[in-house]
Amino acid sequence: MDSLINAAARALAAGDPLGALNRVALRNDAPALALRGTAMAQLGDFVRARALLRRAAHAFGPREALARARCVVAEAEIALASRELGWPAKRLDEARAMLEAHGDRANAAHARYLDVRRLLLLGRLDEAERALGQLDPAPLPPALRAAHELVVAGIALRRLHTQAAASALVRARDAAQRAGIVALLAEVDGAACLLDAPAARRIARDGERLLRADEVETLLASETLVVDACRYAVTEAGSLVRLAGRPVLFALARALGEAWPGDVPRDVLIERAFHTRYADETHRARLRVEIGRLRRLLRPLADVNATRRGFALAPRRAGEVVVLAWPTEEQHATVLALLADGESWSSSALALALGSSQRNVQRALDALAAAGKVQPVGRGRARRWMTPLPQITTTLLLPAAWPSD
Repeated sequence: MDSLINAAARALAAGDPLGALNRVALRNDAPALALRGTAMAQLGDFVRARALLRRAAHAFGPREALARARCVVAEAEIALASRELGWPAKRLDEARAMLEAHGDRANAAHARYLDVRRLLLLGRLDEAERALGQLDPAPLPPALRAAHELVVAGIALRRLHTQAAASALVRARDAAQRAGIVALLAEVDGAACLLDAPAARRIARDGERLLRADEVETLLASETLVVDACRYAVTEAGSLVRLAGRPVLFALARALGEAWPGDVPRDVLIERAFHTRYADETHRARLRVEIGRLRRLLRPLADVNATRRGFALAPRRAGEVVVLAWPTEEQHATVLALLADGESWSSSALALALGSSQRNVQRALDALAAAGKVQPVGRGRARRWMTPLPQITTTLLLPAAWPSD
């Protein structure tokens, strides 16, 4: 490579995209196109960056497979940054194998980190952890060591291991400072802010209050009986009864948890569980059936006792019952949880991350946009969605992030 290409590459490695563009902005050879594409990606112009990288990949000759593999990795990073989670992972795997075969361990490790971050966004924590375990960050440059620790912190946060996450973020900040890349330092600081942001809301007989992630972790590990409205489960000191996919049973459990130590009238339970204000004998009969089902499921943790006017929750060992809910109750809370990272998401990426249909996600986005809670950017297939709301850490409490998974 000539001196201008080398200088532009060093500028990009140091996080100086403008310095790189000053050296290669007027050149159209393959290396210059690749560097221009990377610079535009660092500046946030993902559309232009992707076009330049594809031109560069086509411009490299048949003997320059290593350079083409690097372009594929750069394109995958752009896809991740723009939340295109359906980007073909097979291409990234092939590029990583090519890089490893040619001894480019740093870029091969970068490709692995991109795959791990994608798995993390999809909530596939076990797969992300296994992939991360195959990487040794010690011989890597500081920027990649920071990326490694950010992924470690992300997995720990999603599992609500806050002390491990905090330690990883300290190491990430140290590596980012040694790398001297301002954008990387900003990413580490943004991740660290999640530790102090509201993660959930505690509802109990003494009132409501917001909890940080470490307080949620402490609550779930305590002897308190927790009706978790974030992940649709009832838990006590590590014992868990999942009610995801059982909306009627969970609605009953939450109503009983919010009323503890008092009882809940039958008509109120019917309204909460069956969404009707006009109860008749069929509703009361169905309530008895659903209460029986809930009683059997909760038997290891609590009893559901009949009272004169309704039913009451009676913990077997716990001295207190609390409900753990989202910081703000929203009809489409899981969509907002993903958008809370401040990035712009496509509806297809949201559907993939939530395991839902794209049409259902689009309906949710339309409803949130009408309420002014999200805003679209772009049009047609290029449309992305983001939220103007302050950042919260509800992403940690998505169903896929249950600590025991």
